[in-house]
Amino acid sequence: MSLPPLVSPADDLTVDEVRRYSRHLIIPDVGKTGQRRLKNARVLVVGAGGLGSPALLYLAAAGVGTLGVIDFDVVDDSNLQRQVIHGVSDVGRPKAVSAMESIQEVNPFVNVVLHEERLDSDNAMRIFEPYDLIVDGTDNFATRYLVNDTCVLLGKPYVWGSIYRFDGQASVFWAEHGPCYRCLYPEPPPPGMVPSCAEGGVLGVLCASIGSIQVNEAIKLITGIGDPLVGRLMIYDALDMTYRPVRVRKDPECPVCGKNPTITELIDYEEFCGLVSEDAQKAAAGSTITASELKDMLDREDNIFLVDVREPNEYEIVSIPGAVLIPKGEFLSGAALERLPQDKRIVLHCKSGARSAECLAVVKDAGFADAVHVGGGVLAWVNQVDPSLPAY
Repeated sequence: MSLPPLVSPADDLTVDEVRRYSRHLIIPDVGKTGQRRLKNARVLVVGAGGLGSPALLYLAAAGVGTLGVIDFDVVDDSNLQRQVIHGVSDVGRPKAVSAMESIQEVNPFVNVVLHEERLDSDNAMRIFEPYDLIVDGTDNFATRYLVNDTCVLLGKPYVWGSIYRFDGQASVFWAEHGPCYRCLYPEPPPPGMVPSCAEGGVLGVLCASIGSIQVNEAIKLITGIGDPLVGRLMIYDALDMTYRPVRVRKDPECPVCGKNPTITELIDYEEFCGLVSEDAQKAAAGSTITASELKDMLDREDNIFLVDVREPNEYEIVSIPGAVLIPKGEFLSGAALERLPQDKRIVLHCKSGARSAECLAVVKDAGFADAVHVGGGVLAWVNQVDPSLPAY
């Protein structure tokens, strides 16, 4: 399905711009008019991380005139494996600022607008409104639904990508011409059922594969060339090296883009997605200890059974001394309960606290009333107790 160009052409290109973009200009489908459209385009990239890094670099190199960057995080050592817009000297610096400097080094003709704030229901409409399209580089469901609903309400195309381990997905959601994200995923998955990249990992180069698809789609939309991924989901398997398109239909009953929408303004997306289940929240209330408190318990040789609910490969990276590895899946299946001693207090931990809270709910439901979990998990242990250990 071809669509008209999203952006009108800028007045003209300078001599320096003609030199820079000459390889675009000699493509008949792009030409000078297409490049002038790119020059006049305003694109917002949500997140300067794994997907945002290649997206921002290639959008800048392509000559998109104005690039917005929204990110409130700082660069961490663990980012450098895939977030190629940042370098070693950027560790500890704001990602948005680091990204801006890299963009300016790639293409000084690009105007960079920084939004160093957390995207939420209060600011999304204001931030999105000046831009022609939105490229999403986020890694959580709450923000994806927020971005989608904002784009639907403002009538803007949403270029979406998702990555996990060796698998990636990409699509263009534009309610005026096809389905939106909610048409594909009407409801978020139950809390804790889908691990994030921080929990499950991601092959670094996968970010470039999916990020480049997103930029390709953005260029097609801006210039009006080709057949954009509206109504199609592209699924990429890096191990098999296969791309598989899947048709996505518009849902006439979609609550935000359907015939009778019930979502007419932005909602509380963290509550909608339930980042931690209600059972986990109830279990953790009054049953959460700090890493320092765990250290005191271990020093006193309290009668505890310390359980690490992460995956074996995470346990190999770093572990709390004395912890027994029983992955979360064994708690959800019930198999772990047979391994828990009845004469010791159960103490659970994971990487940051979310998974251990889910397991705590299972353990308490099985009758271990005095069980607790460690808020902040092994990361808190590294920060508060033993900084010599690696974080990930």
